[in-house]
Amino acid sequence: MIQDLEIREARRVDVPAIVALFAADTLGGHGDTTDAAAGGDYLTAFEKIAASPNDTLHVAMLGGEVVGTFQTTLITSMTGRGATSMTIEAVQTRADMRGRGIGERMIRFAIEKARGEGVRLVQLMSNNARVDAHRFYERLGFAKSHAGFKMKP
Repeated sequence: MIQDLEIREARRVDVPAIVALFAADTLGGHGDTTDAAAGGDYLTAFEKIAASPNDTLHVAMLGGEVVGTFQTTLITSMTGRGATSMTIEAVQTRADMRGRGIGERMIRFAIEKARGEGVRLVQLMSNNARVDAHRFYERLGFAKSHAGFKMKP
């Protein structure tokens, strides 16, 4: 496991490296791109996330480079007597850095953050095609418990 990995809140200067992580993901199918014409869309999204009291975009840094990213969102619901849950979203480790414990450190960081916030549940979704990721999440203690549904309005 990498010892000098730093996990911190993302900064505007990190946006190109974060976008590059998503653009390199052929399995996700989100249509992310490093094309300069899309840069404004990513900066707008970053500003919205940064301004939200419930959302945090994180980066994993190694040797001054972004090697991973994830986002956390706190959601308070009427169920569970008004309990707050955390959703972990957009988990990505740079392809050449996988298998070194970076993803595990990012997820454990998010779980510790959730504990500090008094969260009752940590949840995430993973593309059905990401079988290796599912094994990874299960190894970290997550259980498949619900079916997810999506639609594009």
